Amino acid sequence: MTELAKNIAKDLLKIEAVFLSPNDPFTWASGIKSPIYCDNRITMSYPMIRKEIAQGLADQIRENYPEVEVIAGTATAGIPHAAWVADILDLPMVYIRSKAKEHGKGNQIEGRISEGQKMVIIEDLISTGGSVLEAAEAAKREGADVLGVAAIFTYELPKGKENFATQGIELLTLTNYSTLLEAALESQYIEEKDLDLLKEWKQNPEAWNK
Repeated sequence: MTELAKNIAKDLLKIEAVFLSPNDPFTWASGIKSPIYCDNRITMSYPMIRKEIAQGLADQIRENYPEVEVIAGTATAGIPHAAWVADILDLPMVYIRSKAKEHGKGNQIEGRISEGQKMVIIEDLISTGGSVLEAAEAAKREGADVLGVAAIFTYELPKGKENFATQGIELLTLTNYSTLLEAALESQYIEEKDLDLLKEWKQNPEAWNK
């Protein structure tokens, strides 16, 4: 666990972008029951935190993908972070819709990319990875060379790891569920007795729906 990963995790807890509720789980839009709820869109309202996130993502991209030529954001939550990162890296930026528009030119990607242009896609949050991997496929259809995905946070779910491996796309994140639990315990946001329950969910989230 890096110092940045721990700091980001603590920031997310502090501004209540993340809630942990091991004994009274949330129900996601997908129907999954979960002891954690994360809304990283809240980070937009905190200049110091969003700057730390943007710089962290930019540094990771620069280190891992020095050949990157364009930054893409997923609609809608990835768009602002992609814009800030593209500004730091002085690169073009586009965003990718969940589906093509039904009017005008029917664009799914807004902005301009060229054939073979090397792209990193920015997402705010990774659960199973479905939506950002669909965005990656859309970018490939438009001719982009997708180098990888960079995100603020991942739940580290087995299904998500499997989906990225199946698609052959790399994932970089600033922080993750394991680091968040450590930061939450250190900050006395949760108690030691809650840890086992919270760790069990990551390994087998489907069991919580029974």
